[in-house]
Amino acid sequence: MALPSVFNPNVTAKTLARLEKLQPDTQPLWGKMDAAQMLAHLNVGYGLSYGDIPSNNSGFMKFFLKLFIKKTVVGEKPYKKNSGTAPAFKIADARNFQEEKTKLINYVRKTEAHGVKYFEGKESPSFGPMTAEEWSNQFYKHLDHHFQQFGI
Repeated sequence: MALPSVFNPNVTAKTLARLEKLQPDTQPLWGKMDAAQMLAHLNVGYGLSYGDIPSNNSGFMKFFLKLFIKKTVVGEKPYKKNSGTAPAFKIADARNFQEEKTKLINYVRKTEAHGVKYFEGKESPSFGPMTAEEWSNQFYKHLDHHFQQFGI
């Protein structure tokens, strides 16, 4: 079954409605991050994708990630609870909930606005060129995983 497309305005509306349920004191059902850290963690994925955060993946690392990790990240199978994350995505310091939430809202809207054409064949800093569907799966799956983590 295909995952919802992040390029669909209805999916964006549902995503943002779920996000509105998150409060600074919402407790996770698993994991160590608080709500603000989780939002910052989600923003890393978008930041890397848009070049707002520089990637330090070497050619060898991209090859390794594409070969062994890409299918897990862009496939339709949900992530497992407490699954590992790359060092760039680990958020241990305190973050401002409202700033991170606003940033995520902007990324979600920007992604929908750019649409399929922008993402089709776009180079991923981790996996090389990807299809728009792979980009959509990556974004949606990551959001959904952490929204479930916080019960939203």
